[in-house]
Amino acid sequence: MCSNNNTNKASSHYAYQSDIESGAVRKSRKPKTLFPKMFKSLGTRLHHLFRLHPILVFIVCISFGITVLILLSSVYVNRFPSAVTYKKNDLDNDVYPFANLKNLVMVAGHSVYTSSNCGKIDKEESWFLESYQKHPGQAATFLSHIEKGVEAAAKDDESLLLFSGGETRKEAGPRSEAQSYWAVAESKAWFGKDDVRSRALTEEHARDSFENLLFSVCRFRELTGSYPQNITVVSYDFKEERFAHLHRSAMGFPESRFFYLGTPASLSSKEGALKGEAMVRAQFQEDPYGCVGSLWRKKLKRDPFHRTIPYPNGCPEVGGLFRYCGSAPYPGSLPWN
Repeated sequence: MCSNNNTNKASSHYAYQSDIESGAVRKSRKPKTLFPKMFKSLGTRLHHLFRLHPILVFIVCISFGITVLILLSSVYVNRFPSAVTYKKNDLDNDVYPFANLKNLVMVAGHSVYTSSNCGKIDKEESWFLESYQKHPGQAATFLSHIEKGVEAAAKDDESLLLFSGGETRKEAGPRSEAQSYWAVAESKAWFGKDDVRSRALTEEHARDSFENLLFSVCRFRELTGSYPQNITVVSYDFKEERFAHLHRSAMGFPESRFFYLGTPASLSSKEGALKGEAMVRAQFQEDPYGCVGSLWRKKLKRDPFHRTIPYPNGCPEVGGLFRYCGSAPYPGSLPWN
């Protein structure tokens, strides 16, 4: 074995010397690759299959192409969300009925008007009241919220007034709080501010105070094509901390562009209202988005007719905020910050 190896090495050495002396240089052989043969074989098979089943092959190719396009578009949207973010342009003025409005005035609903007589607006028996709401003067507080919202909108020609509140009471029937408030304003001739009527609408799906704010912002986007520059909320004065701090912070809306107009509770209900508010505020401090525990169960209870919530279809830029559930602030980007 050893002698054979030496012999081979020697002959190889002499051959190498001979090549050098003769001036010839041997070219190294390129390694053979199987890929051309594989592709050629695959192409032949596809061609044969196409001749046998042309329609089937065509359908498979189209399906494959569509699948690739869907995957690519999904990757693009996920990696470059800002590139697909909606941007307002001149054409949108013909699409959105209130494209010229910039600010939101939101009146949070608290009850459903059930009377067929509009002359009894300030009477408790005309409204569906929960046990904790059955106090003298309660109906008058609803009326003051409506009037305060109309007055705020009248002072700002670029504002959209939204009454917010869903069909929250089973015994009241399929009537929303928002429609109740709008109807009351209509019966009161808009408190002498007729120009507000044309830019006063409703948001009819909110089931709690956080949804009053969030859903109204989304509704504003549906109607104007943009998000509000400024927000004014109308509700009870003892709920200011909840709206102006907890809910506003959960949405990441700038404090300098958020305003609150509060009216007092009825004298007979004030003590109980303050205790109840302290409890609800503590719940929202632990669960800012109302998506677990008692706050979530309360929302389910306030949807007796199982209404399908359309949002965030009308405000896709904040879809992540609608899906988010956590005790920490929403970490994603939002159109207003």
